[in-house]
Amino acid sequence: MNVINRIFKIFFIMLLSLSFCACSTSPPKQPKDLCAIFKEKKNWYNDAQEVFDKRKVPINIPMAFIYHESGYVDDARPPMRWFLFIPYGRGSSAYGYPQAQDPVWDEYVDEEGGFFSSRDDFADALDFVSWYILKTNKVNGVKITDVYNQYLNYHEGWGGFKKKSYKKNKSLIKLAKNVEKTAGEYARQMRNCDL
Repeated sequence: MNVINRIFKIFFIMLLSLSFCACSTSPPKQPKDLCAIFKEKKNWYNDAQEVFDKRKVPINIPMAFIYHESGYVDDARPPMRWFLFIPYGRGSSAYGYPQAQDPVWDEYVDEEGGFFSSRDDFADALDFVSWYILKTNKVNGVKITDVYNQYLNYHEGWGGFKKKSYKKNKSLIKLAKNVEKTAGEYARQMRNCDL
């Protein structure tokens, strides 16, 4: 009986570890090439088309946000902070593909998402970013295609953008320009994609 229990425990642990591995999605091999991303991950292309049909936000923009936020890592989060050898939490509650923080993610779920929405689900993350871009357009009047100012809103929040908190942050301004550049490159690549 003891041997059977051990075999069952080993089998259960193996099954559990396999299920955890199956839930994680590896980042695309060529993250700077949108066509290569969609060829490698056909379901992402389908998700992107569905979100575009729903929100009408050009695909290249939320994809550029996600690339710069998480590098397409599904369970990305800020690094743990340490005091000597004692961990004392992360810098923020940012999590998943979109690096959405808890309060704004909860707002999205209440308004548009659903009970099962998840920041580590690619389709949900893409929908969240597109929702945020549309809401930025309503709240702060930033054009949907103004990637630079859209990203500053995304990073600083709607209130932070209104207060122009980004003006003192040179690294953020540089990052926003890089996101804008990536979105432009993605747009050019999409025009020549054979999907």
